[in-house]
Amino acid sequence: MSVKSVSIRMEEEMLKKLAYVADYEGRSVNSHVLVLIRQNIQSFEREHGAITAPLAADECVKPGKK
Repeated sequence: MSVKSVSIRMEEEMLKKLAYVADYEGRSVNSHVLVLIRQNIQSFEREHGAITAPLAADECVKPGKK
C-alpha cells in the first residue's frame, strides 16, 4: 500500500486544540488525525456496510436529495 499525503486548512485555534488532544493521547498530530479518520471509516461502515470499491477522489457518492 502506498502512502499518500494530503494537506488541510483549518483555523489556528482548531489546530492548537487538535495538537493538545494529540499530545494528551501521546500521539503526533498526524498520528492522531489518522486515528480519527480510521474511527470515522469504521463508524461509517458499521452503519452503511463495508466500502468495497474505492472511488476516485473526484467521484461523488452522496445520496440525492429526497
